[in-house]
Amino acid sequence: MKNSKPLIIFGESVLPGESKTINVEIARLHTTTKLNIPVIVRRSKTEGPVVLFSAGIHGDEINGVEIVRQLISKKINRPAKGTIICIPIINMYGFVNKSREFPDGRDLNRVFPGSKKGSLASRFAYHIVAEILPIIDYAVDFHAGGASRFNVPQIRITENNPELKELADVFNAPFTLYSKNISGSFRTTCEKANIKMLLFEGGKSLDINDTVANEGVMGVKRLLNYLNMLDPKHLVENAEDPSIYIKNSVWLRAKCSGLLHDYNRIGRFVTKGTILAIITDPFGKFEQKVKAPHDGFVINANHSPIVYEGDAIYHMSKNRDEYADE
Repeated sequence: MKNSKPLIIFGESVLPGESKTINVEIARLHTTTKLNIPVIVRRSKTEGPVVLFSAGIHGDEINGVEIVRQLISKKINRPAKGTIICIPIINMYGFVNKSREFPDGRDLNRVFPGSKKGSLASRFAYHIVAEILPIIDYAVDFHAGGASRFNVPQIRITENNPELKELADVFNAPFTLYSKNISGSFRTTCEKANIKMLLFEGGKSLDINDTVANEGVMGVKRLLNYLNMLDPKHLVENAEDPSIYIKNSVWLRAKCSGLLHDYNRIGRFVTKGTILAIITDPFGKFEQKVKAPHDGFVINANHSPIVYEGDAIYHMSKNRDEYADE
């Protein structure tokens, strides 16, 4: 079915079959330098869904930026039908400063849906909600672990949502976690707007991991293929195994301060008592083993060489009998 309707985004018109980069300016830097946030739009002449791929809500989560960059450079964002919108860096201010937050100190992912006259982060959230959300049907938002904590590639969705479960099955990341929506998050706002969003987590802040990026790109191709939007030039690679669903998980915290020596169990199933790491002091006086308290998958590992007592160092799944084949 041919489509003749223009798409209006931030005051600019994008016609069917047209590609356009819209440079959005919300506020300049304190030096009065312009700071544009590119919104890359590609439309097919054939009518179809509108899908958003976004990253960089937290400015230091570079791995998600790399995934969306690859979607553009490999022309995966060229739809067979419908429209694909890519925003590789939403929080350009934080990206410039290599910081998670906006310059006003706020976490953008806690201020949605925002306010037209609020803080800088709140104003930006408001414009995303006002300009982007009314025109999209699906979204994938890419994140990474913060504060040197490495996330195994995973999709996060809310429980008891069959439509999201189906999309998560299609994306088929190595893991899928059931997690509650957080107040003020982009995901929560999308759900209220009846937009089907998958949240991808993988890697750690200020880092690019090729394996994680590849998982994200392959998942996107599977999703677009499912929506009949993938250009036939692109091959779809099916994952070797179905995604492992996790309903319950727990954080392990350091019992003492010191130097953390990680044993690289990330993504693996470990049994109770398996040594995940050792914590040592700098002076050779002690070594404390960090052991798995139960059977489960290691889905996050702290890669910081220095930890303090109480720091979160591992995230593990619980209750093996609840892993889904649902």
